[in-house]
Amino acid sequence: MACVRQFLCFLLIILMTPLLTTFAAATSNISLPGCPNKCGSILIPYPFGMGNGCDRKGFEITCDESMTHPRAILFRDVHPSMDVELINVNITTGEARVYNKNISYKCFDVTNSNFNISMGITGLPWRFPFSYEQNKFLAIGCSTLAFIVSYRNDNYFSGCVSTCFSPNSTTGDGGSCNGMGCCQAAIPSDLYFYAVYWHDNPNYAGGFNLCSYAVLVEDDWYKFQDQDLQGLNFYKRNKNGVPVVLNWAIRDNGTCQDGLMKSHNTACRSNHSFCYSTSNGKGYLCQCRQGYEGNPYLTGGCIDIDECKSLDKYPCSSNAICINSDGNFTCSCPKGTYGNPYVNDGNCIKIPEKFSYHGRVVLASILGVATILILVILAVMYVQRKKRMEEKEEYQKYYQMMNDHLRVFSRKQLENATNNFNETNVFGAGGQGKVYKGLLENNLVIAIKKARAVEETQREEFVNEIILLSQINHKNIVRLLGCCLEVNIPMLVYEFVPNGTVYQLLHRNKTIPISLGTRLNIAWESAVALDYIHSSISRSIIHGDIKSANILLDADYTVKVSDFGASSVVPVDEIIELVHFSQGYLDPECLYTQIITNNSDVYSFGVVILELLTRKEAVYLDKKGEKQALATSFLSKARTNEHHKMLDVDLLSNNGKVIEILDKICAIASQCLSPKGDDRPTMSQIVEELQKLARLHNSTLGF
Repeated sequence: MACVRQFLCFLLIILMTPLLTTFAAATSNISLPGCPNKCGSILIPYPFGMGNGCDRKGFEITCDESMTHPRAILFRDVHPSMDVELINVNITTGEARVYNKNISYKCFDVTNSNFNISMGITGLPWRFPFSYEQNKFLAIGCSTLAFIVSYRNDNYFSGCVSTCFSPNSTTGDGGSCNGMGCCQAAIPSDLYFYAVYWHDNPNYAGGFNLCSYAVLVEDDWYKFQDQDLQGLNFYKRNKNGVPVVLNWAIRDNGTCQDGLMKSHNTACRSNHSFCYSTSNGKGYLCQCRQGYEGNPYLTGGCIDIDECKSLDKYPCSSNAICINSDGNFTCSCPKGTYGNPYVNDGNCIKIPEKFSYHGRVVLASILGVATILILVILAVMYVQRKKRMEEKEEYQKYYQMMNDHLRVFSRKQLENATNNFNETNVFGAGGQGKVYKGLLENNLVIAIKKARAVEETQREEFVNEIILLSQINHKNIVRLLGCCLEVNIPMLVYEFVPNGTVYQLLHRNKTIPISLGTRLNIAWESAVALDYIHSSISRSIIHGDIKSANILLDADYTVKVSDFGASSVVPVDEIIELVHFSQGYLDPECLYTQIITNNSDVYSFGVVILELLTRKEAVYLDKKGEKQALATSFLSKARTNEHHKMLDVDLLSNNGKVIEILDKICAIASQCLSPKGDDRPTMSQIVEELQKLARLHNSTLGF
């Protein structure tokens, strides 16, 4: 019996030897010789390491074996109290996944009158910024407005809103964080430190959600669960932390552009490696060249890949000849065959001796398929033509509902006016399509708005715009001349406004000076137009897309407000879908309330006033090349009375009247940008104040 047992052990050793050898080869080539390469089940590749001389400076890992399962701890060399647990390291992408234990929370009691707050603050060494591509700021809750702030990264400030008014109004288990139970926000590059702050709003959710959470977490890691809204479930389930991705790189001896590959000091030690600069902070990473794999940070770490043994990754036809070479491989069809051997479906085909019976069968099959395709194409053309006729009849019905004085243009008329809609006649783009300049036979210059696609939502918007504009007759609003119904989506014909947009005037050529009087008149006339649609017609109209690109200028710089593609004829305070807002002009209150009112137009108009004062775009690049919101930057400066630093230098003057006018315009803009819509002035009040300033300017300055 003992002999049998010994024989079985011997046989097991023989069978396991190849597997053990393969595993040893796979893991031994990741760390320096004589250094441990694992902490528990976690692989530790160089430049990371454990023990003296086993890591590159700044990449030391401590293996904590005090618990049942060993833990790999980062940054103990930076500060003994730091406890950042490593999940894994990727030397190809320069990423390290760790556990983020700083989960911030805000909890109310059952009366919703008292609450406890945990503010999360996290800082990392400069070699390890948070990955802006792999992480998101996550907030969970039903009455939640959380902010992520970094005072070490040029005062970065962002956040997100999550609302749900009952357990049934969330995104549901497994759903994405779309603001209904949880929300997400992107983070910037070079983020090493952040803090979490909470808005002091009351708990509207009631007893079914007493706690909200906020944390920086790996993108796509979290899937919403309704149970996370109850008590401290999320915090307890993740008491060891949530995964977050750090970007690491070699940051202590320059970049690839510094000629490091020619220096003995480069971290890329393998002969078959190269370096490339990182996208998150200064420094570089090393990578094995194509055809090699392994650890480029070790001498001899990049070894040749035998592609012929991994045909699932490196395609070569099963009936082709695969030959491995150093850093490459070749795949060729055997003699007597032809085709593309670099595929997995056996594409090396035997060369036929003549055009056989099988060849004739193939040809007949091809002709049969071609005939079927032609019949299908003809059927599709017939259906499309029938659909166009039905749509034309539908638009004729819509037209009969409108005023009889609108002119109906034929498709041929508009094609002749635009040289068959030649792209050279495109001079702008509205909210839903391109805008063409055209010339009618009577030499009347017109503007033609043509949509990009045929969709039901766009059809309704065009009809909506026709009905809207047919009600409007105002010198400061672009006039609708007529429409064309002979197309699948109608084209609208407007008066042509020749002087471009306020956006082009302010931002295309900033060397051309613009007087204070011109800017003040543009603001006043724009306000008059908005006041008209808000309060001077039978039903209130909310424009919904106020921006400098939608304010046109005619030959004598008279304002013409345009592009009602996002307008809706609605009673004031009616809840409507949030669509078509342009970046930098969006009323932040809409994010939380999901209600668009006249106050939303007032906020967007406040941003336009700032553009006129500063000649900066609504979202502009600061001196560091980073995007900034104009409204946020201006209000921040205004709190410390430094807003004059943002004004256009052409407006600055020692004249007391000029300073007085500028201060009052800034005050109007600040009121328009009030966080609460009810604190903003009406367009009628804005018109009155701007008219006073225009009179003061003309009576005292006259330029």
